[in-house]
Amino acid sequence: MSQPGPQARGSTVRAALEAALAEAPEAGLTARELSAAVGISEKDVAEHLVHLDKSLKALGGRLQVVPAECLACGFVFRDRTRFTRPGACPKCRATRIDPPAFRLGH
Repeated sequence: MSQPGPQARGSTVRAALEAALAEAPEAGLTARELSAAVGISEKDVAEHLVHLDKSLKALGGRLQVVPAECLACGFVFRDRTRFTRPGACPKCRATRIDPPAFRLGH
């Protein structure tokens, strides 16, 4: 039995991500919300965001990241450059972390 192919889209994944981010609320959208909006796996979102960030910079725009935050102690991951959710807090070692959110900057 063959696997079903990917969903048909009217645009590329990155264009769909950019469109979803353009309509994002002020708080931004998490990787989970973006994956649901675009129809790709949550794991793939970070890789596409890296490339979208480069494309936006070339056009004079930017991808803003609302940093992840530890739910246990409140530590904010301000200096983190990866777009994925951190595994554990460096301050208290807790693993309950509010994921980063993304929005388009000007």
